[in-house]
Amino acid sequence: MLKLRARHNKHQSVWLVEPGVKVGRSASNDLILDHASVASLQFVIGVRADRLILKNRAPETPLRVNDKLIDDRCRLQEGDRITLGDLELEIIDPKKDVGQAPPALTEWSLKPNSAALGSRVFPLAQTTVVGRSSECDIHLAVAHLSRRHAQLQILDGLLYVKDLGSSNGTFLNGERVTEARVRRGDELRFDTLSFGVIGPSDDLGKTTVRSTAPTRAPAAKASAQKPRVDETTRREAAKEPQTVQPQPTASTAGSERTARQRGWVGGLVLLGLLAAVVVVWLVKK
Repeated sequence: MLKLRARHNKHQSVWLVEPGVKVGRSASNDLILDHASVASLQFVIGVRADRLILKNRAPETPLRVNDKLIDDRCRLQEGDRITLGDLELEIIDPKKDVGQAPPALTEWSLKPNSAALGSRVFPLAQTTVVGRSSECDIHLAVAHLSRRHAQLQILDGLLYVKDLGSSNGTFLNGERVTEARVRRGDELRFDTLSFGVIGPSDDLGKTTVRSTAPTRAPAAKASAQKPRVDETTRREAAKEPQTVQPQPTASTAGSERTARQRGWVGGLVLLGLLAAVVVVWLVKK
């Protein structure tokens, strides 16, 4: 598939697809050339299979193909050059265009909310400049746009807009901004030109997958635990005063030992007297 591309701006191009494309200064064209030497609708390229036919819709404006003046129509092919004043367009096969690296593809694009811009969708590169100048990546020939109105940039998959000091402002969801992050479904407006933002969903809407790494086992509980005290027992113990047993002193221990020795001596004396009485009784008998 071939492309029509401006030689002064490699990003300003249009695919040559059936039934054809319109080129001119008006914003309703498929390829907009904001230049004094270009008519509102300058020419149309009809596309049928591999056949390309250029039809000059503004013969009063000089148009040349490969330096040959074209008043009506002519057939085009890959490699042809179309000249309008100091503007030059070329028909290329992007697959063979090794001299210019194609812009990195992204998932972001702008879709016009205004019927004046038709149903075109503007894909966004990593960095895209919007404005009235033909050197902008998205060139919109509208008087109230600044020549370089705003810049759209994609960083880490996220879209950001930056106003480039425009006269009439850049607006995000109705609020004028200088720099802001843009999300899918937002309304982005350059003065009165409104666009819907098409892109991937916000990262916050994605499901986070929990790591399956094993967690640390809880610390083992001490094997010996304090016995649980019954509530009733605790209350009774609280009511009854505890009796404190006095600790024996050294003097008290000595007195107790002496008393025990005296008891043994008294017992032995008593046994001796009883034995004597028995012996006397036996002798008399």
